[in-house]
Amino acid sequence: MSSSTPDPALVAEQEHVTGLYARLDAARELAVRRREQAISAPLVDNAQAMGEKEAAVRFHGTRIVQLDAAEAGLVLGRLDREDVAQPLYVGRTGLPADDAGGDPALVDWRAPASRPFYTATPFRPEGVSRRRHIRTLGRRVTGIDDEVLVLAEGEEADEHGLTGEAALLRALTADRTGRMTDIVRTIQAEQDQIIRSDSRGVLVVQGGPGTGKTAVALHRAAYLLYTHRDRLARSGLLVVGPTPTFLRYIADVLPALGETGVLLAGLGQLRPGLDARAEDPADVAEVKGRLSMVDVVAAAVKDRQGVLRGTREVVVDRERIRLRAGDVARVRTQARRASRLHNLARPAFYRGLVDLIAQRVADRMASDVRGGEDLLDAEDRRALRREIAGEPAVADLVEELWPLLTPEELLRDLYASPARIAAATKGWSEEDRALLVREADASWTVADVPLLEEADELLGVDDSAERAAAQRRRQAGLDDAQRTLDLLHGSRSHDADDDEESEELTAGDLLDAEGLAAREEEADYRSTAERAAADRTWTFGHVVVDEAQELSAMAWRVLARKCPTLSMTVVGDLAQTGSAAGASSWAEVLTPHARTQWRMAQLTVNYRTPTEIMEVAADVLAASGSQLEAPRSVRSAGEFPAVELLTEAELTDRVAAVTADLAGKSGTTAVIAPVSRFDDVVAALTAALPAVTSGGAADSSAGPVVLRPHEAKGLEFDSVVLVEPARVLSEGTRGSSDLYVALTRATQRLAVLHTEPLPESMHRLQG
Repeated sequence: MSSSTPDPALVAEQEHVTGLYARLDAARELAVRRREQAISAPLVDNAQAMGEKEAAVRFHGTRIVQLDAAEAGLVLGRLDREDVAQPLYVGRTGLPADDAGGDPALVDWRAPASRPFYTATPFRPEGVSRRRHIRTLGRRVTGIDDEVLVLAEGEEADEHGLTGEAALLRALTADRTGRMTDIVRTIQAEQDQIIRSDSRGVLVVQGGPGTGKTAVALHRAAYLLYTHRDRLARSGLLVVGPTPTFLRYIADVLPALGETGVLLAGLGQLRPGLDARAEDPADVAEVKGRLSMVDVVAAAVKDRQGVLRGTREVVVDRERIRLRAGDVARVRTQARRASRLHNLARPAFYRGLVDLIAQRVADRMASDVRGGEDLLDAEDRRALRREIAGEPAVADLVEELWPLLTPEELLRDLYASPARIAAATKGWSEEDRALLVREADASWTVADVPLLEEADELLGVDDSAERAAAQRRRQAGLDDAQRTLDLLHGSRSHDADDDEESEELTAGDLLDAEGLAAREEEADYRSTAERAAADRTWTFGHVVVDEAQELSAMAWRVLARKCPTLSMTVVGDLAQTGSAAGASSWAEVLTPHARTQWRMAQLTVNYRTPTEIMEVAADVLAASGSQLEAPRSVRSAGEFPAVELLTEAELTDRVAAVTADLAGKSGTTAVIAPVSRFDDVVAALTAALPAVTSGGAADSSAGPVVLRPHEAKGLEFDSVVLVEPARVLSEGTRGSSDLYVALTRATQRLAVLHTEPLPESMHRLQG
């Protein structure tokens, strides 16, 4: 067949794909029409009907988003089945067929029927004779890759066992864009098993660099949203990542899969209104991350509850009333019985203190009367208590002994006072106590967020004033609505002969004041993610945690509170733990919160890192003493890492030159430098190259980036320049983990520039 003759298979697939896009267009038009109908539906008269209208608008809006997302690469491929004549097409979304009794025109990749597309092999064909991957550009079919799964006698299966190897290798060798893309076309069997795993309990996905942990976690999120749509649409799904750079990197994946109702946040952004990006020194973060900080925060709260040292005189109507510590302690005990939450117990303390002072005043008044007779009746005593409650001196004393506190105020006061720290840390060493001391106006750090959340749980919010105000606003709305109805009725009595007006008012008569007021309430069309982001107490139906090995015990406590059902997907690699507060075993960090409700799955194949680079990284891992094995790379880049030994004077200029050369090639480029070299490297690159970004603001889609080792976690780049690996090893809290991370970020090219001797574990690069 000549090169000008169209491939019949390609022509046939183009015809079929064109038909599927026509169905997609029709489905979108229907969703748009139904959403418009829901928006323009007649005004409703009660809260339930209004809620149903809002739900309908959201439902059809979500469907439109899903269909729009499916536009790019709608069709993934097809399955030819041994016992069914009609092939089954698999795509980004499901499209129904004309025949209700047959297969869908297109099966969603998450549906059970599509599973053989990712799992069938020649050893276990699952009833599939051929799997076809269909490549498209826009709506045009550009190529097909076929895999015959029923082998002829004497044929042998591929030893790698990769699903859609041609499509996979094409994706792996493609240039990176600075944004993660979905892997829905190339999901492998071990990944698919994890993606479709049961949502109950905590699923830990342990996997080395390049095994696709993050992609698997995000596709699992999309799968769970498809499978449990009703439940998760109400409760929401949270994805927690290690850094803002990482969250920016993964931000496009779920929208590309049609899922936009997911909240992405770092630990520092989990608290509404707070964006904590500052990092504590490693030893400070480790202390703040200990589970014993639960007791420290509780002790700090108790230290602000009615603790009177010595005696105090309160002047009431020119009378001096002496209070002793024991008297106030009894009032404190009663207040704590009223509520376990500090701010909610404060009114009880206020009342108890007023009662105590009132009794002292009454006793003194009685002592002034001959015979000590009590002349105060019940009304007199109530008046006396009201008078005492209004005394500024009493209010000041309550504010001193039982202040109304926010979590921020509690922690600022604690950190700024060595005396308060000492009182809250019984049994601690002076060295550890000193790590908590800081200025009251210091910025909040990521490690502070779990402590602020813990304080919130102990302080509570006295919202009685807000609730009373809301009730007053509601009543005012009802009153306004009633006045409107009265005016309508009055107008009707004057214009009874006007048939058109009479008909309109008759419909109005069906409303009562409450229904009319409900019409005036603003509809809440915010997505679940938007509402969850604004509500600190929101609990999610499922939580995905990436780079989970870095989380402290206190961070896990927060996440367990955010998801009481413990339906979580936790992905990470213990070999990459860099934080002193991070995990050395999954059992250690999860058992206190999940007990036995967790299980582990492993990813063993490295799809990112070429063999030439991974062999060096595997040596570093082995030398660290880790019991974990490096994942097996599936490809070679054909290019060995470049190594240059430089003088001190040459280093930064050479880093800039090598980075410029690599940035001139296709794809993304990153420089990973130890902390001691970071500022110098950033300065050199900023002076030499345009569009360089660094640290927490790094964005590889705009140009080269400069990162510290821990900031590179979870990211990948076509080219990586590693500066001074010996310092990476020596400076990090877990330096071998940092070096392992730095060596495994490159998908194509690695350059190592150094002035100090390379670590012994990198012997493959020496000489």
